[in-house]
Amino acid sequence: MTQDQSNFTRRDAVKTLAVGAAALAATNTLAPRAFAAAAAGPFPMASGHNPGAHWEWWDKPQDAGFTNDLSKVIETLYPLPTTSFMVIRGGKVAKSYGWLDQVSYLASSRKSLMSMLYGKYVANGTIKLKATMADLGIDDMTPLTAQEKEATVQDLLMSSSGIYTPQGSPGGDQNTPKRGTYKHGEHFLYNNWDFNVAGAVFEKLTGKTIFQALQDDLATPLGFEDYDIKRQHMLGYVPATSKFKAYHLFLSCRDMARAGLCMMNNGKWNGKEVVPAAWVKESTATHVVEANKEHGYGYLWWLPSHGRTTPEWEGSFQADGNYGQYIVVLPKLDLVVTHRRAVTDEFAMARNAGATNASPAGGGVDILKIVDQVVASLKA
Repeated sequence: MTQDQSNFTRRDAVKTLAVGAAALAATNTLAPRAFAAAAAGPFPMASGHNPGAHWEWWDKPQDAGFTNDLSKVIETLYPLPTTSFMVIRGGKVAKSYGWLDQVSYLASSRKSLMSMLYGKYVANGTIKLKATMADLGIDDMTPLTAQEKEATVQDLLMSSSGIYTPQGSPGGDQNTPKRGTYKHGEHFLYNNWDFNVAGAVFEKLTGKTIFQALQDDLATPLGFEDYDIKRQHMLGYVPATSKFKAYHLFLSCRDMARAGLCMMNNGKWNGKEVVPAAWVKESTATHVVEANKEHGYGYLWWLPSHGRTTPEWEGSFQADGNYGQYIVVLPKLDLVVTHRRAVTDEFAMARNAGATNASPAGGGVDILKIVDQVVASLKA
């Protein structure tokens, strides 16, 4: 989707989001030892099935429980800039469209993948959510104030640091408050400073680059078919406005679907824990409450259940990237939907360098309306 053409965009959301004090208070007690207590996981409806080296396919959508062949859903995509689309139920493909193996720019869906990477390192104590920017020695080209250095790693994951220095890459909310307006944890702002620094903190504490960790901790155990570590890029404004660049990922639709399926299966793959189950639960819980009830926010995951309150949307979460890059997970229906709108690498790099503010032609994609059609085909 484009940031100014979609019916609902991240920038629309950030104008109305506020951090819920009660939710924040609850998360303040999170510690590695809490993971064992929550190991049962929140998603009893997920089958736990996952593909092997290649995706398995239902013979027809009706075999996956749909009341029709989903052709009307696919017809909805024809006038859209969709380049690939998958509907996964019970761990197998019920319907697809487009070039599933086409690798392209993830835009801000990258952030939800980063949340997955955080899980095991929080669980084993390598990353401490309550560590502050001062504790970690984090500073920037525009020096942080003493108040700003009180922001924690947890604040970064909720985009609530209260740090409003220049961002190192485009794509966040540019209508930032004055510095010092809010203390950490008081106010949500969709802020690439927070997201990019969350990546830098990960690398500092784990000793791994994000792209190596993605290969070792997700791509290899989940069997990504199209991951190429050389294709991944750290990108940012030229000339630089911050020391912290964006960790941009280039993945295929079918590999994004594996990540979504892993999350729906409480972080397990082939019976092995890839992401701790308690982290799946904690990172997709509500930490930021949206005033208009359209979305909430967890740790780098959007929560559509705030706008869709029927039982099938309970516990749902999504990764959301500009121009139409989505992973939508509905655990109660054992359902994962991925959507891609491929853009060229050249455009992605120019956009992140600040060389263009253009958006590719074709308009936005309202993914939740498309998912509503999929859900209706299960309920009819």
